[in-house]
Amino acid sequence: MGPINLVSWGLGVALIVVGYLRARGPWSRYQELKSQEANIARYEGWRGTRLRDDRPSAASIMAQELRRRAQIAGLVLIGGFILVFVGFAVH
Repeated sequence: MGPINLVSWGLGVALIVVGYLRARGPWSRYQELKSQEANIARYEGWRGTRLRDDRPSAASIMAQELRRRAQIAGLVLIGGFILVFVGFAVH
C-alpha cells in the first residue's frame, strides 16, 4: 500500500461525502416540487379547468435548476467512487 493509494482513497472518500452532502438538499427539494406539480395536475384534471397558462412556471424552472445541481453533485460523487477504485487498482 503506497502513498498514491492512500491519497486516492482519501480524495475519493472526501469527494463521495461532498457529493452526497451537496446533492441531498437540492434532490429532496426537487422531489417536493415534483410532488406539488403532480398534485396541481390532479386537481386540474378533477376540476376540468387549467389554472395555469402554457408558459414554464417559476416552480418548473426551479425544479430544472435543482435537478441540475443534484446531477453535478452526483457527478462529484461518482468521481469519488472512481478514485477509490483507482486506489485499489494502482500498485
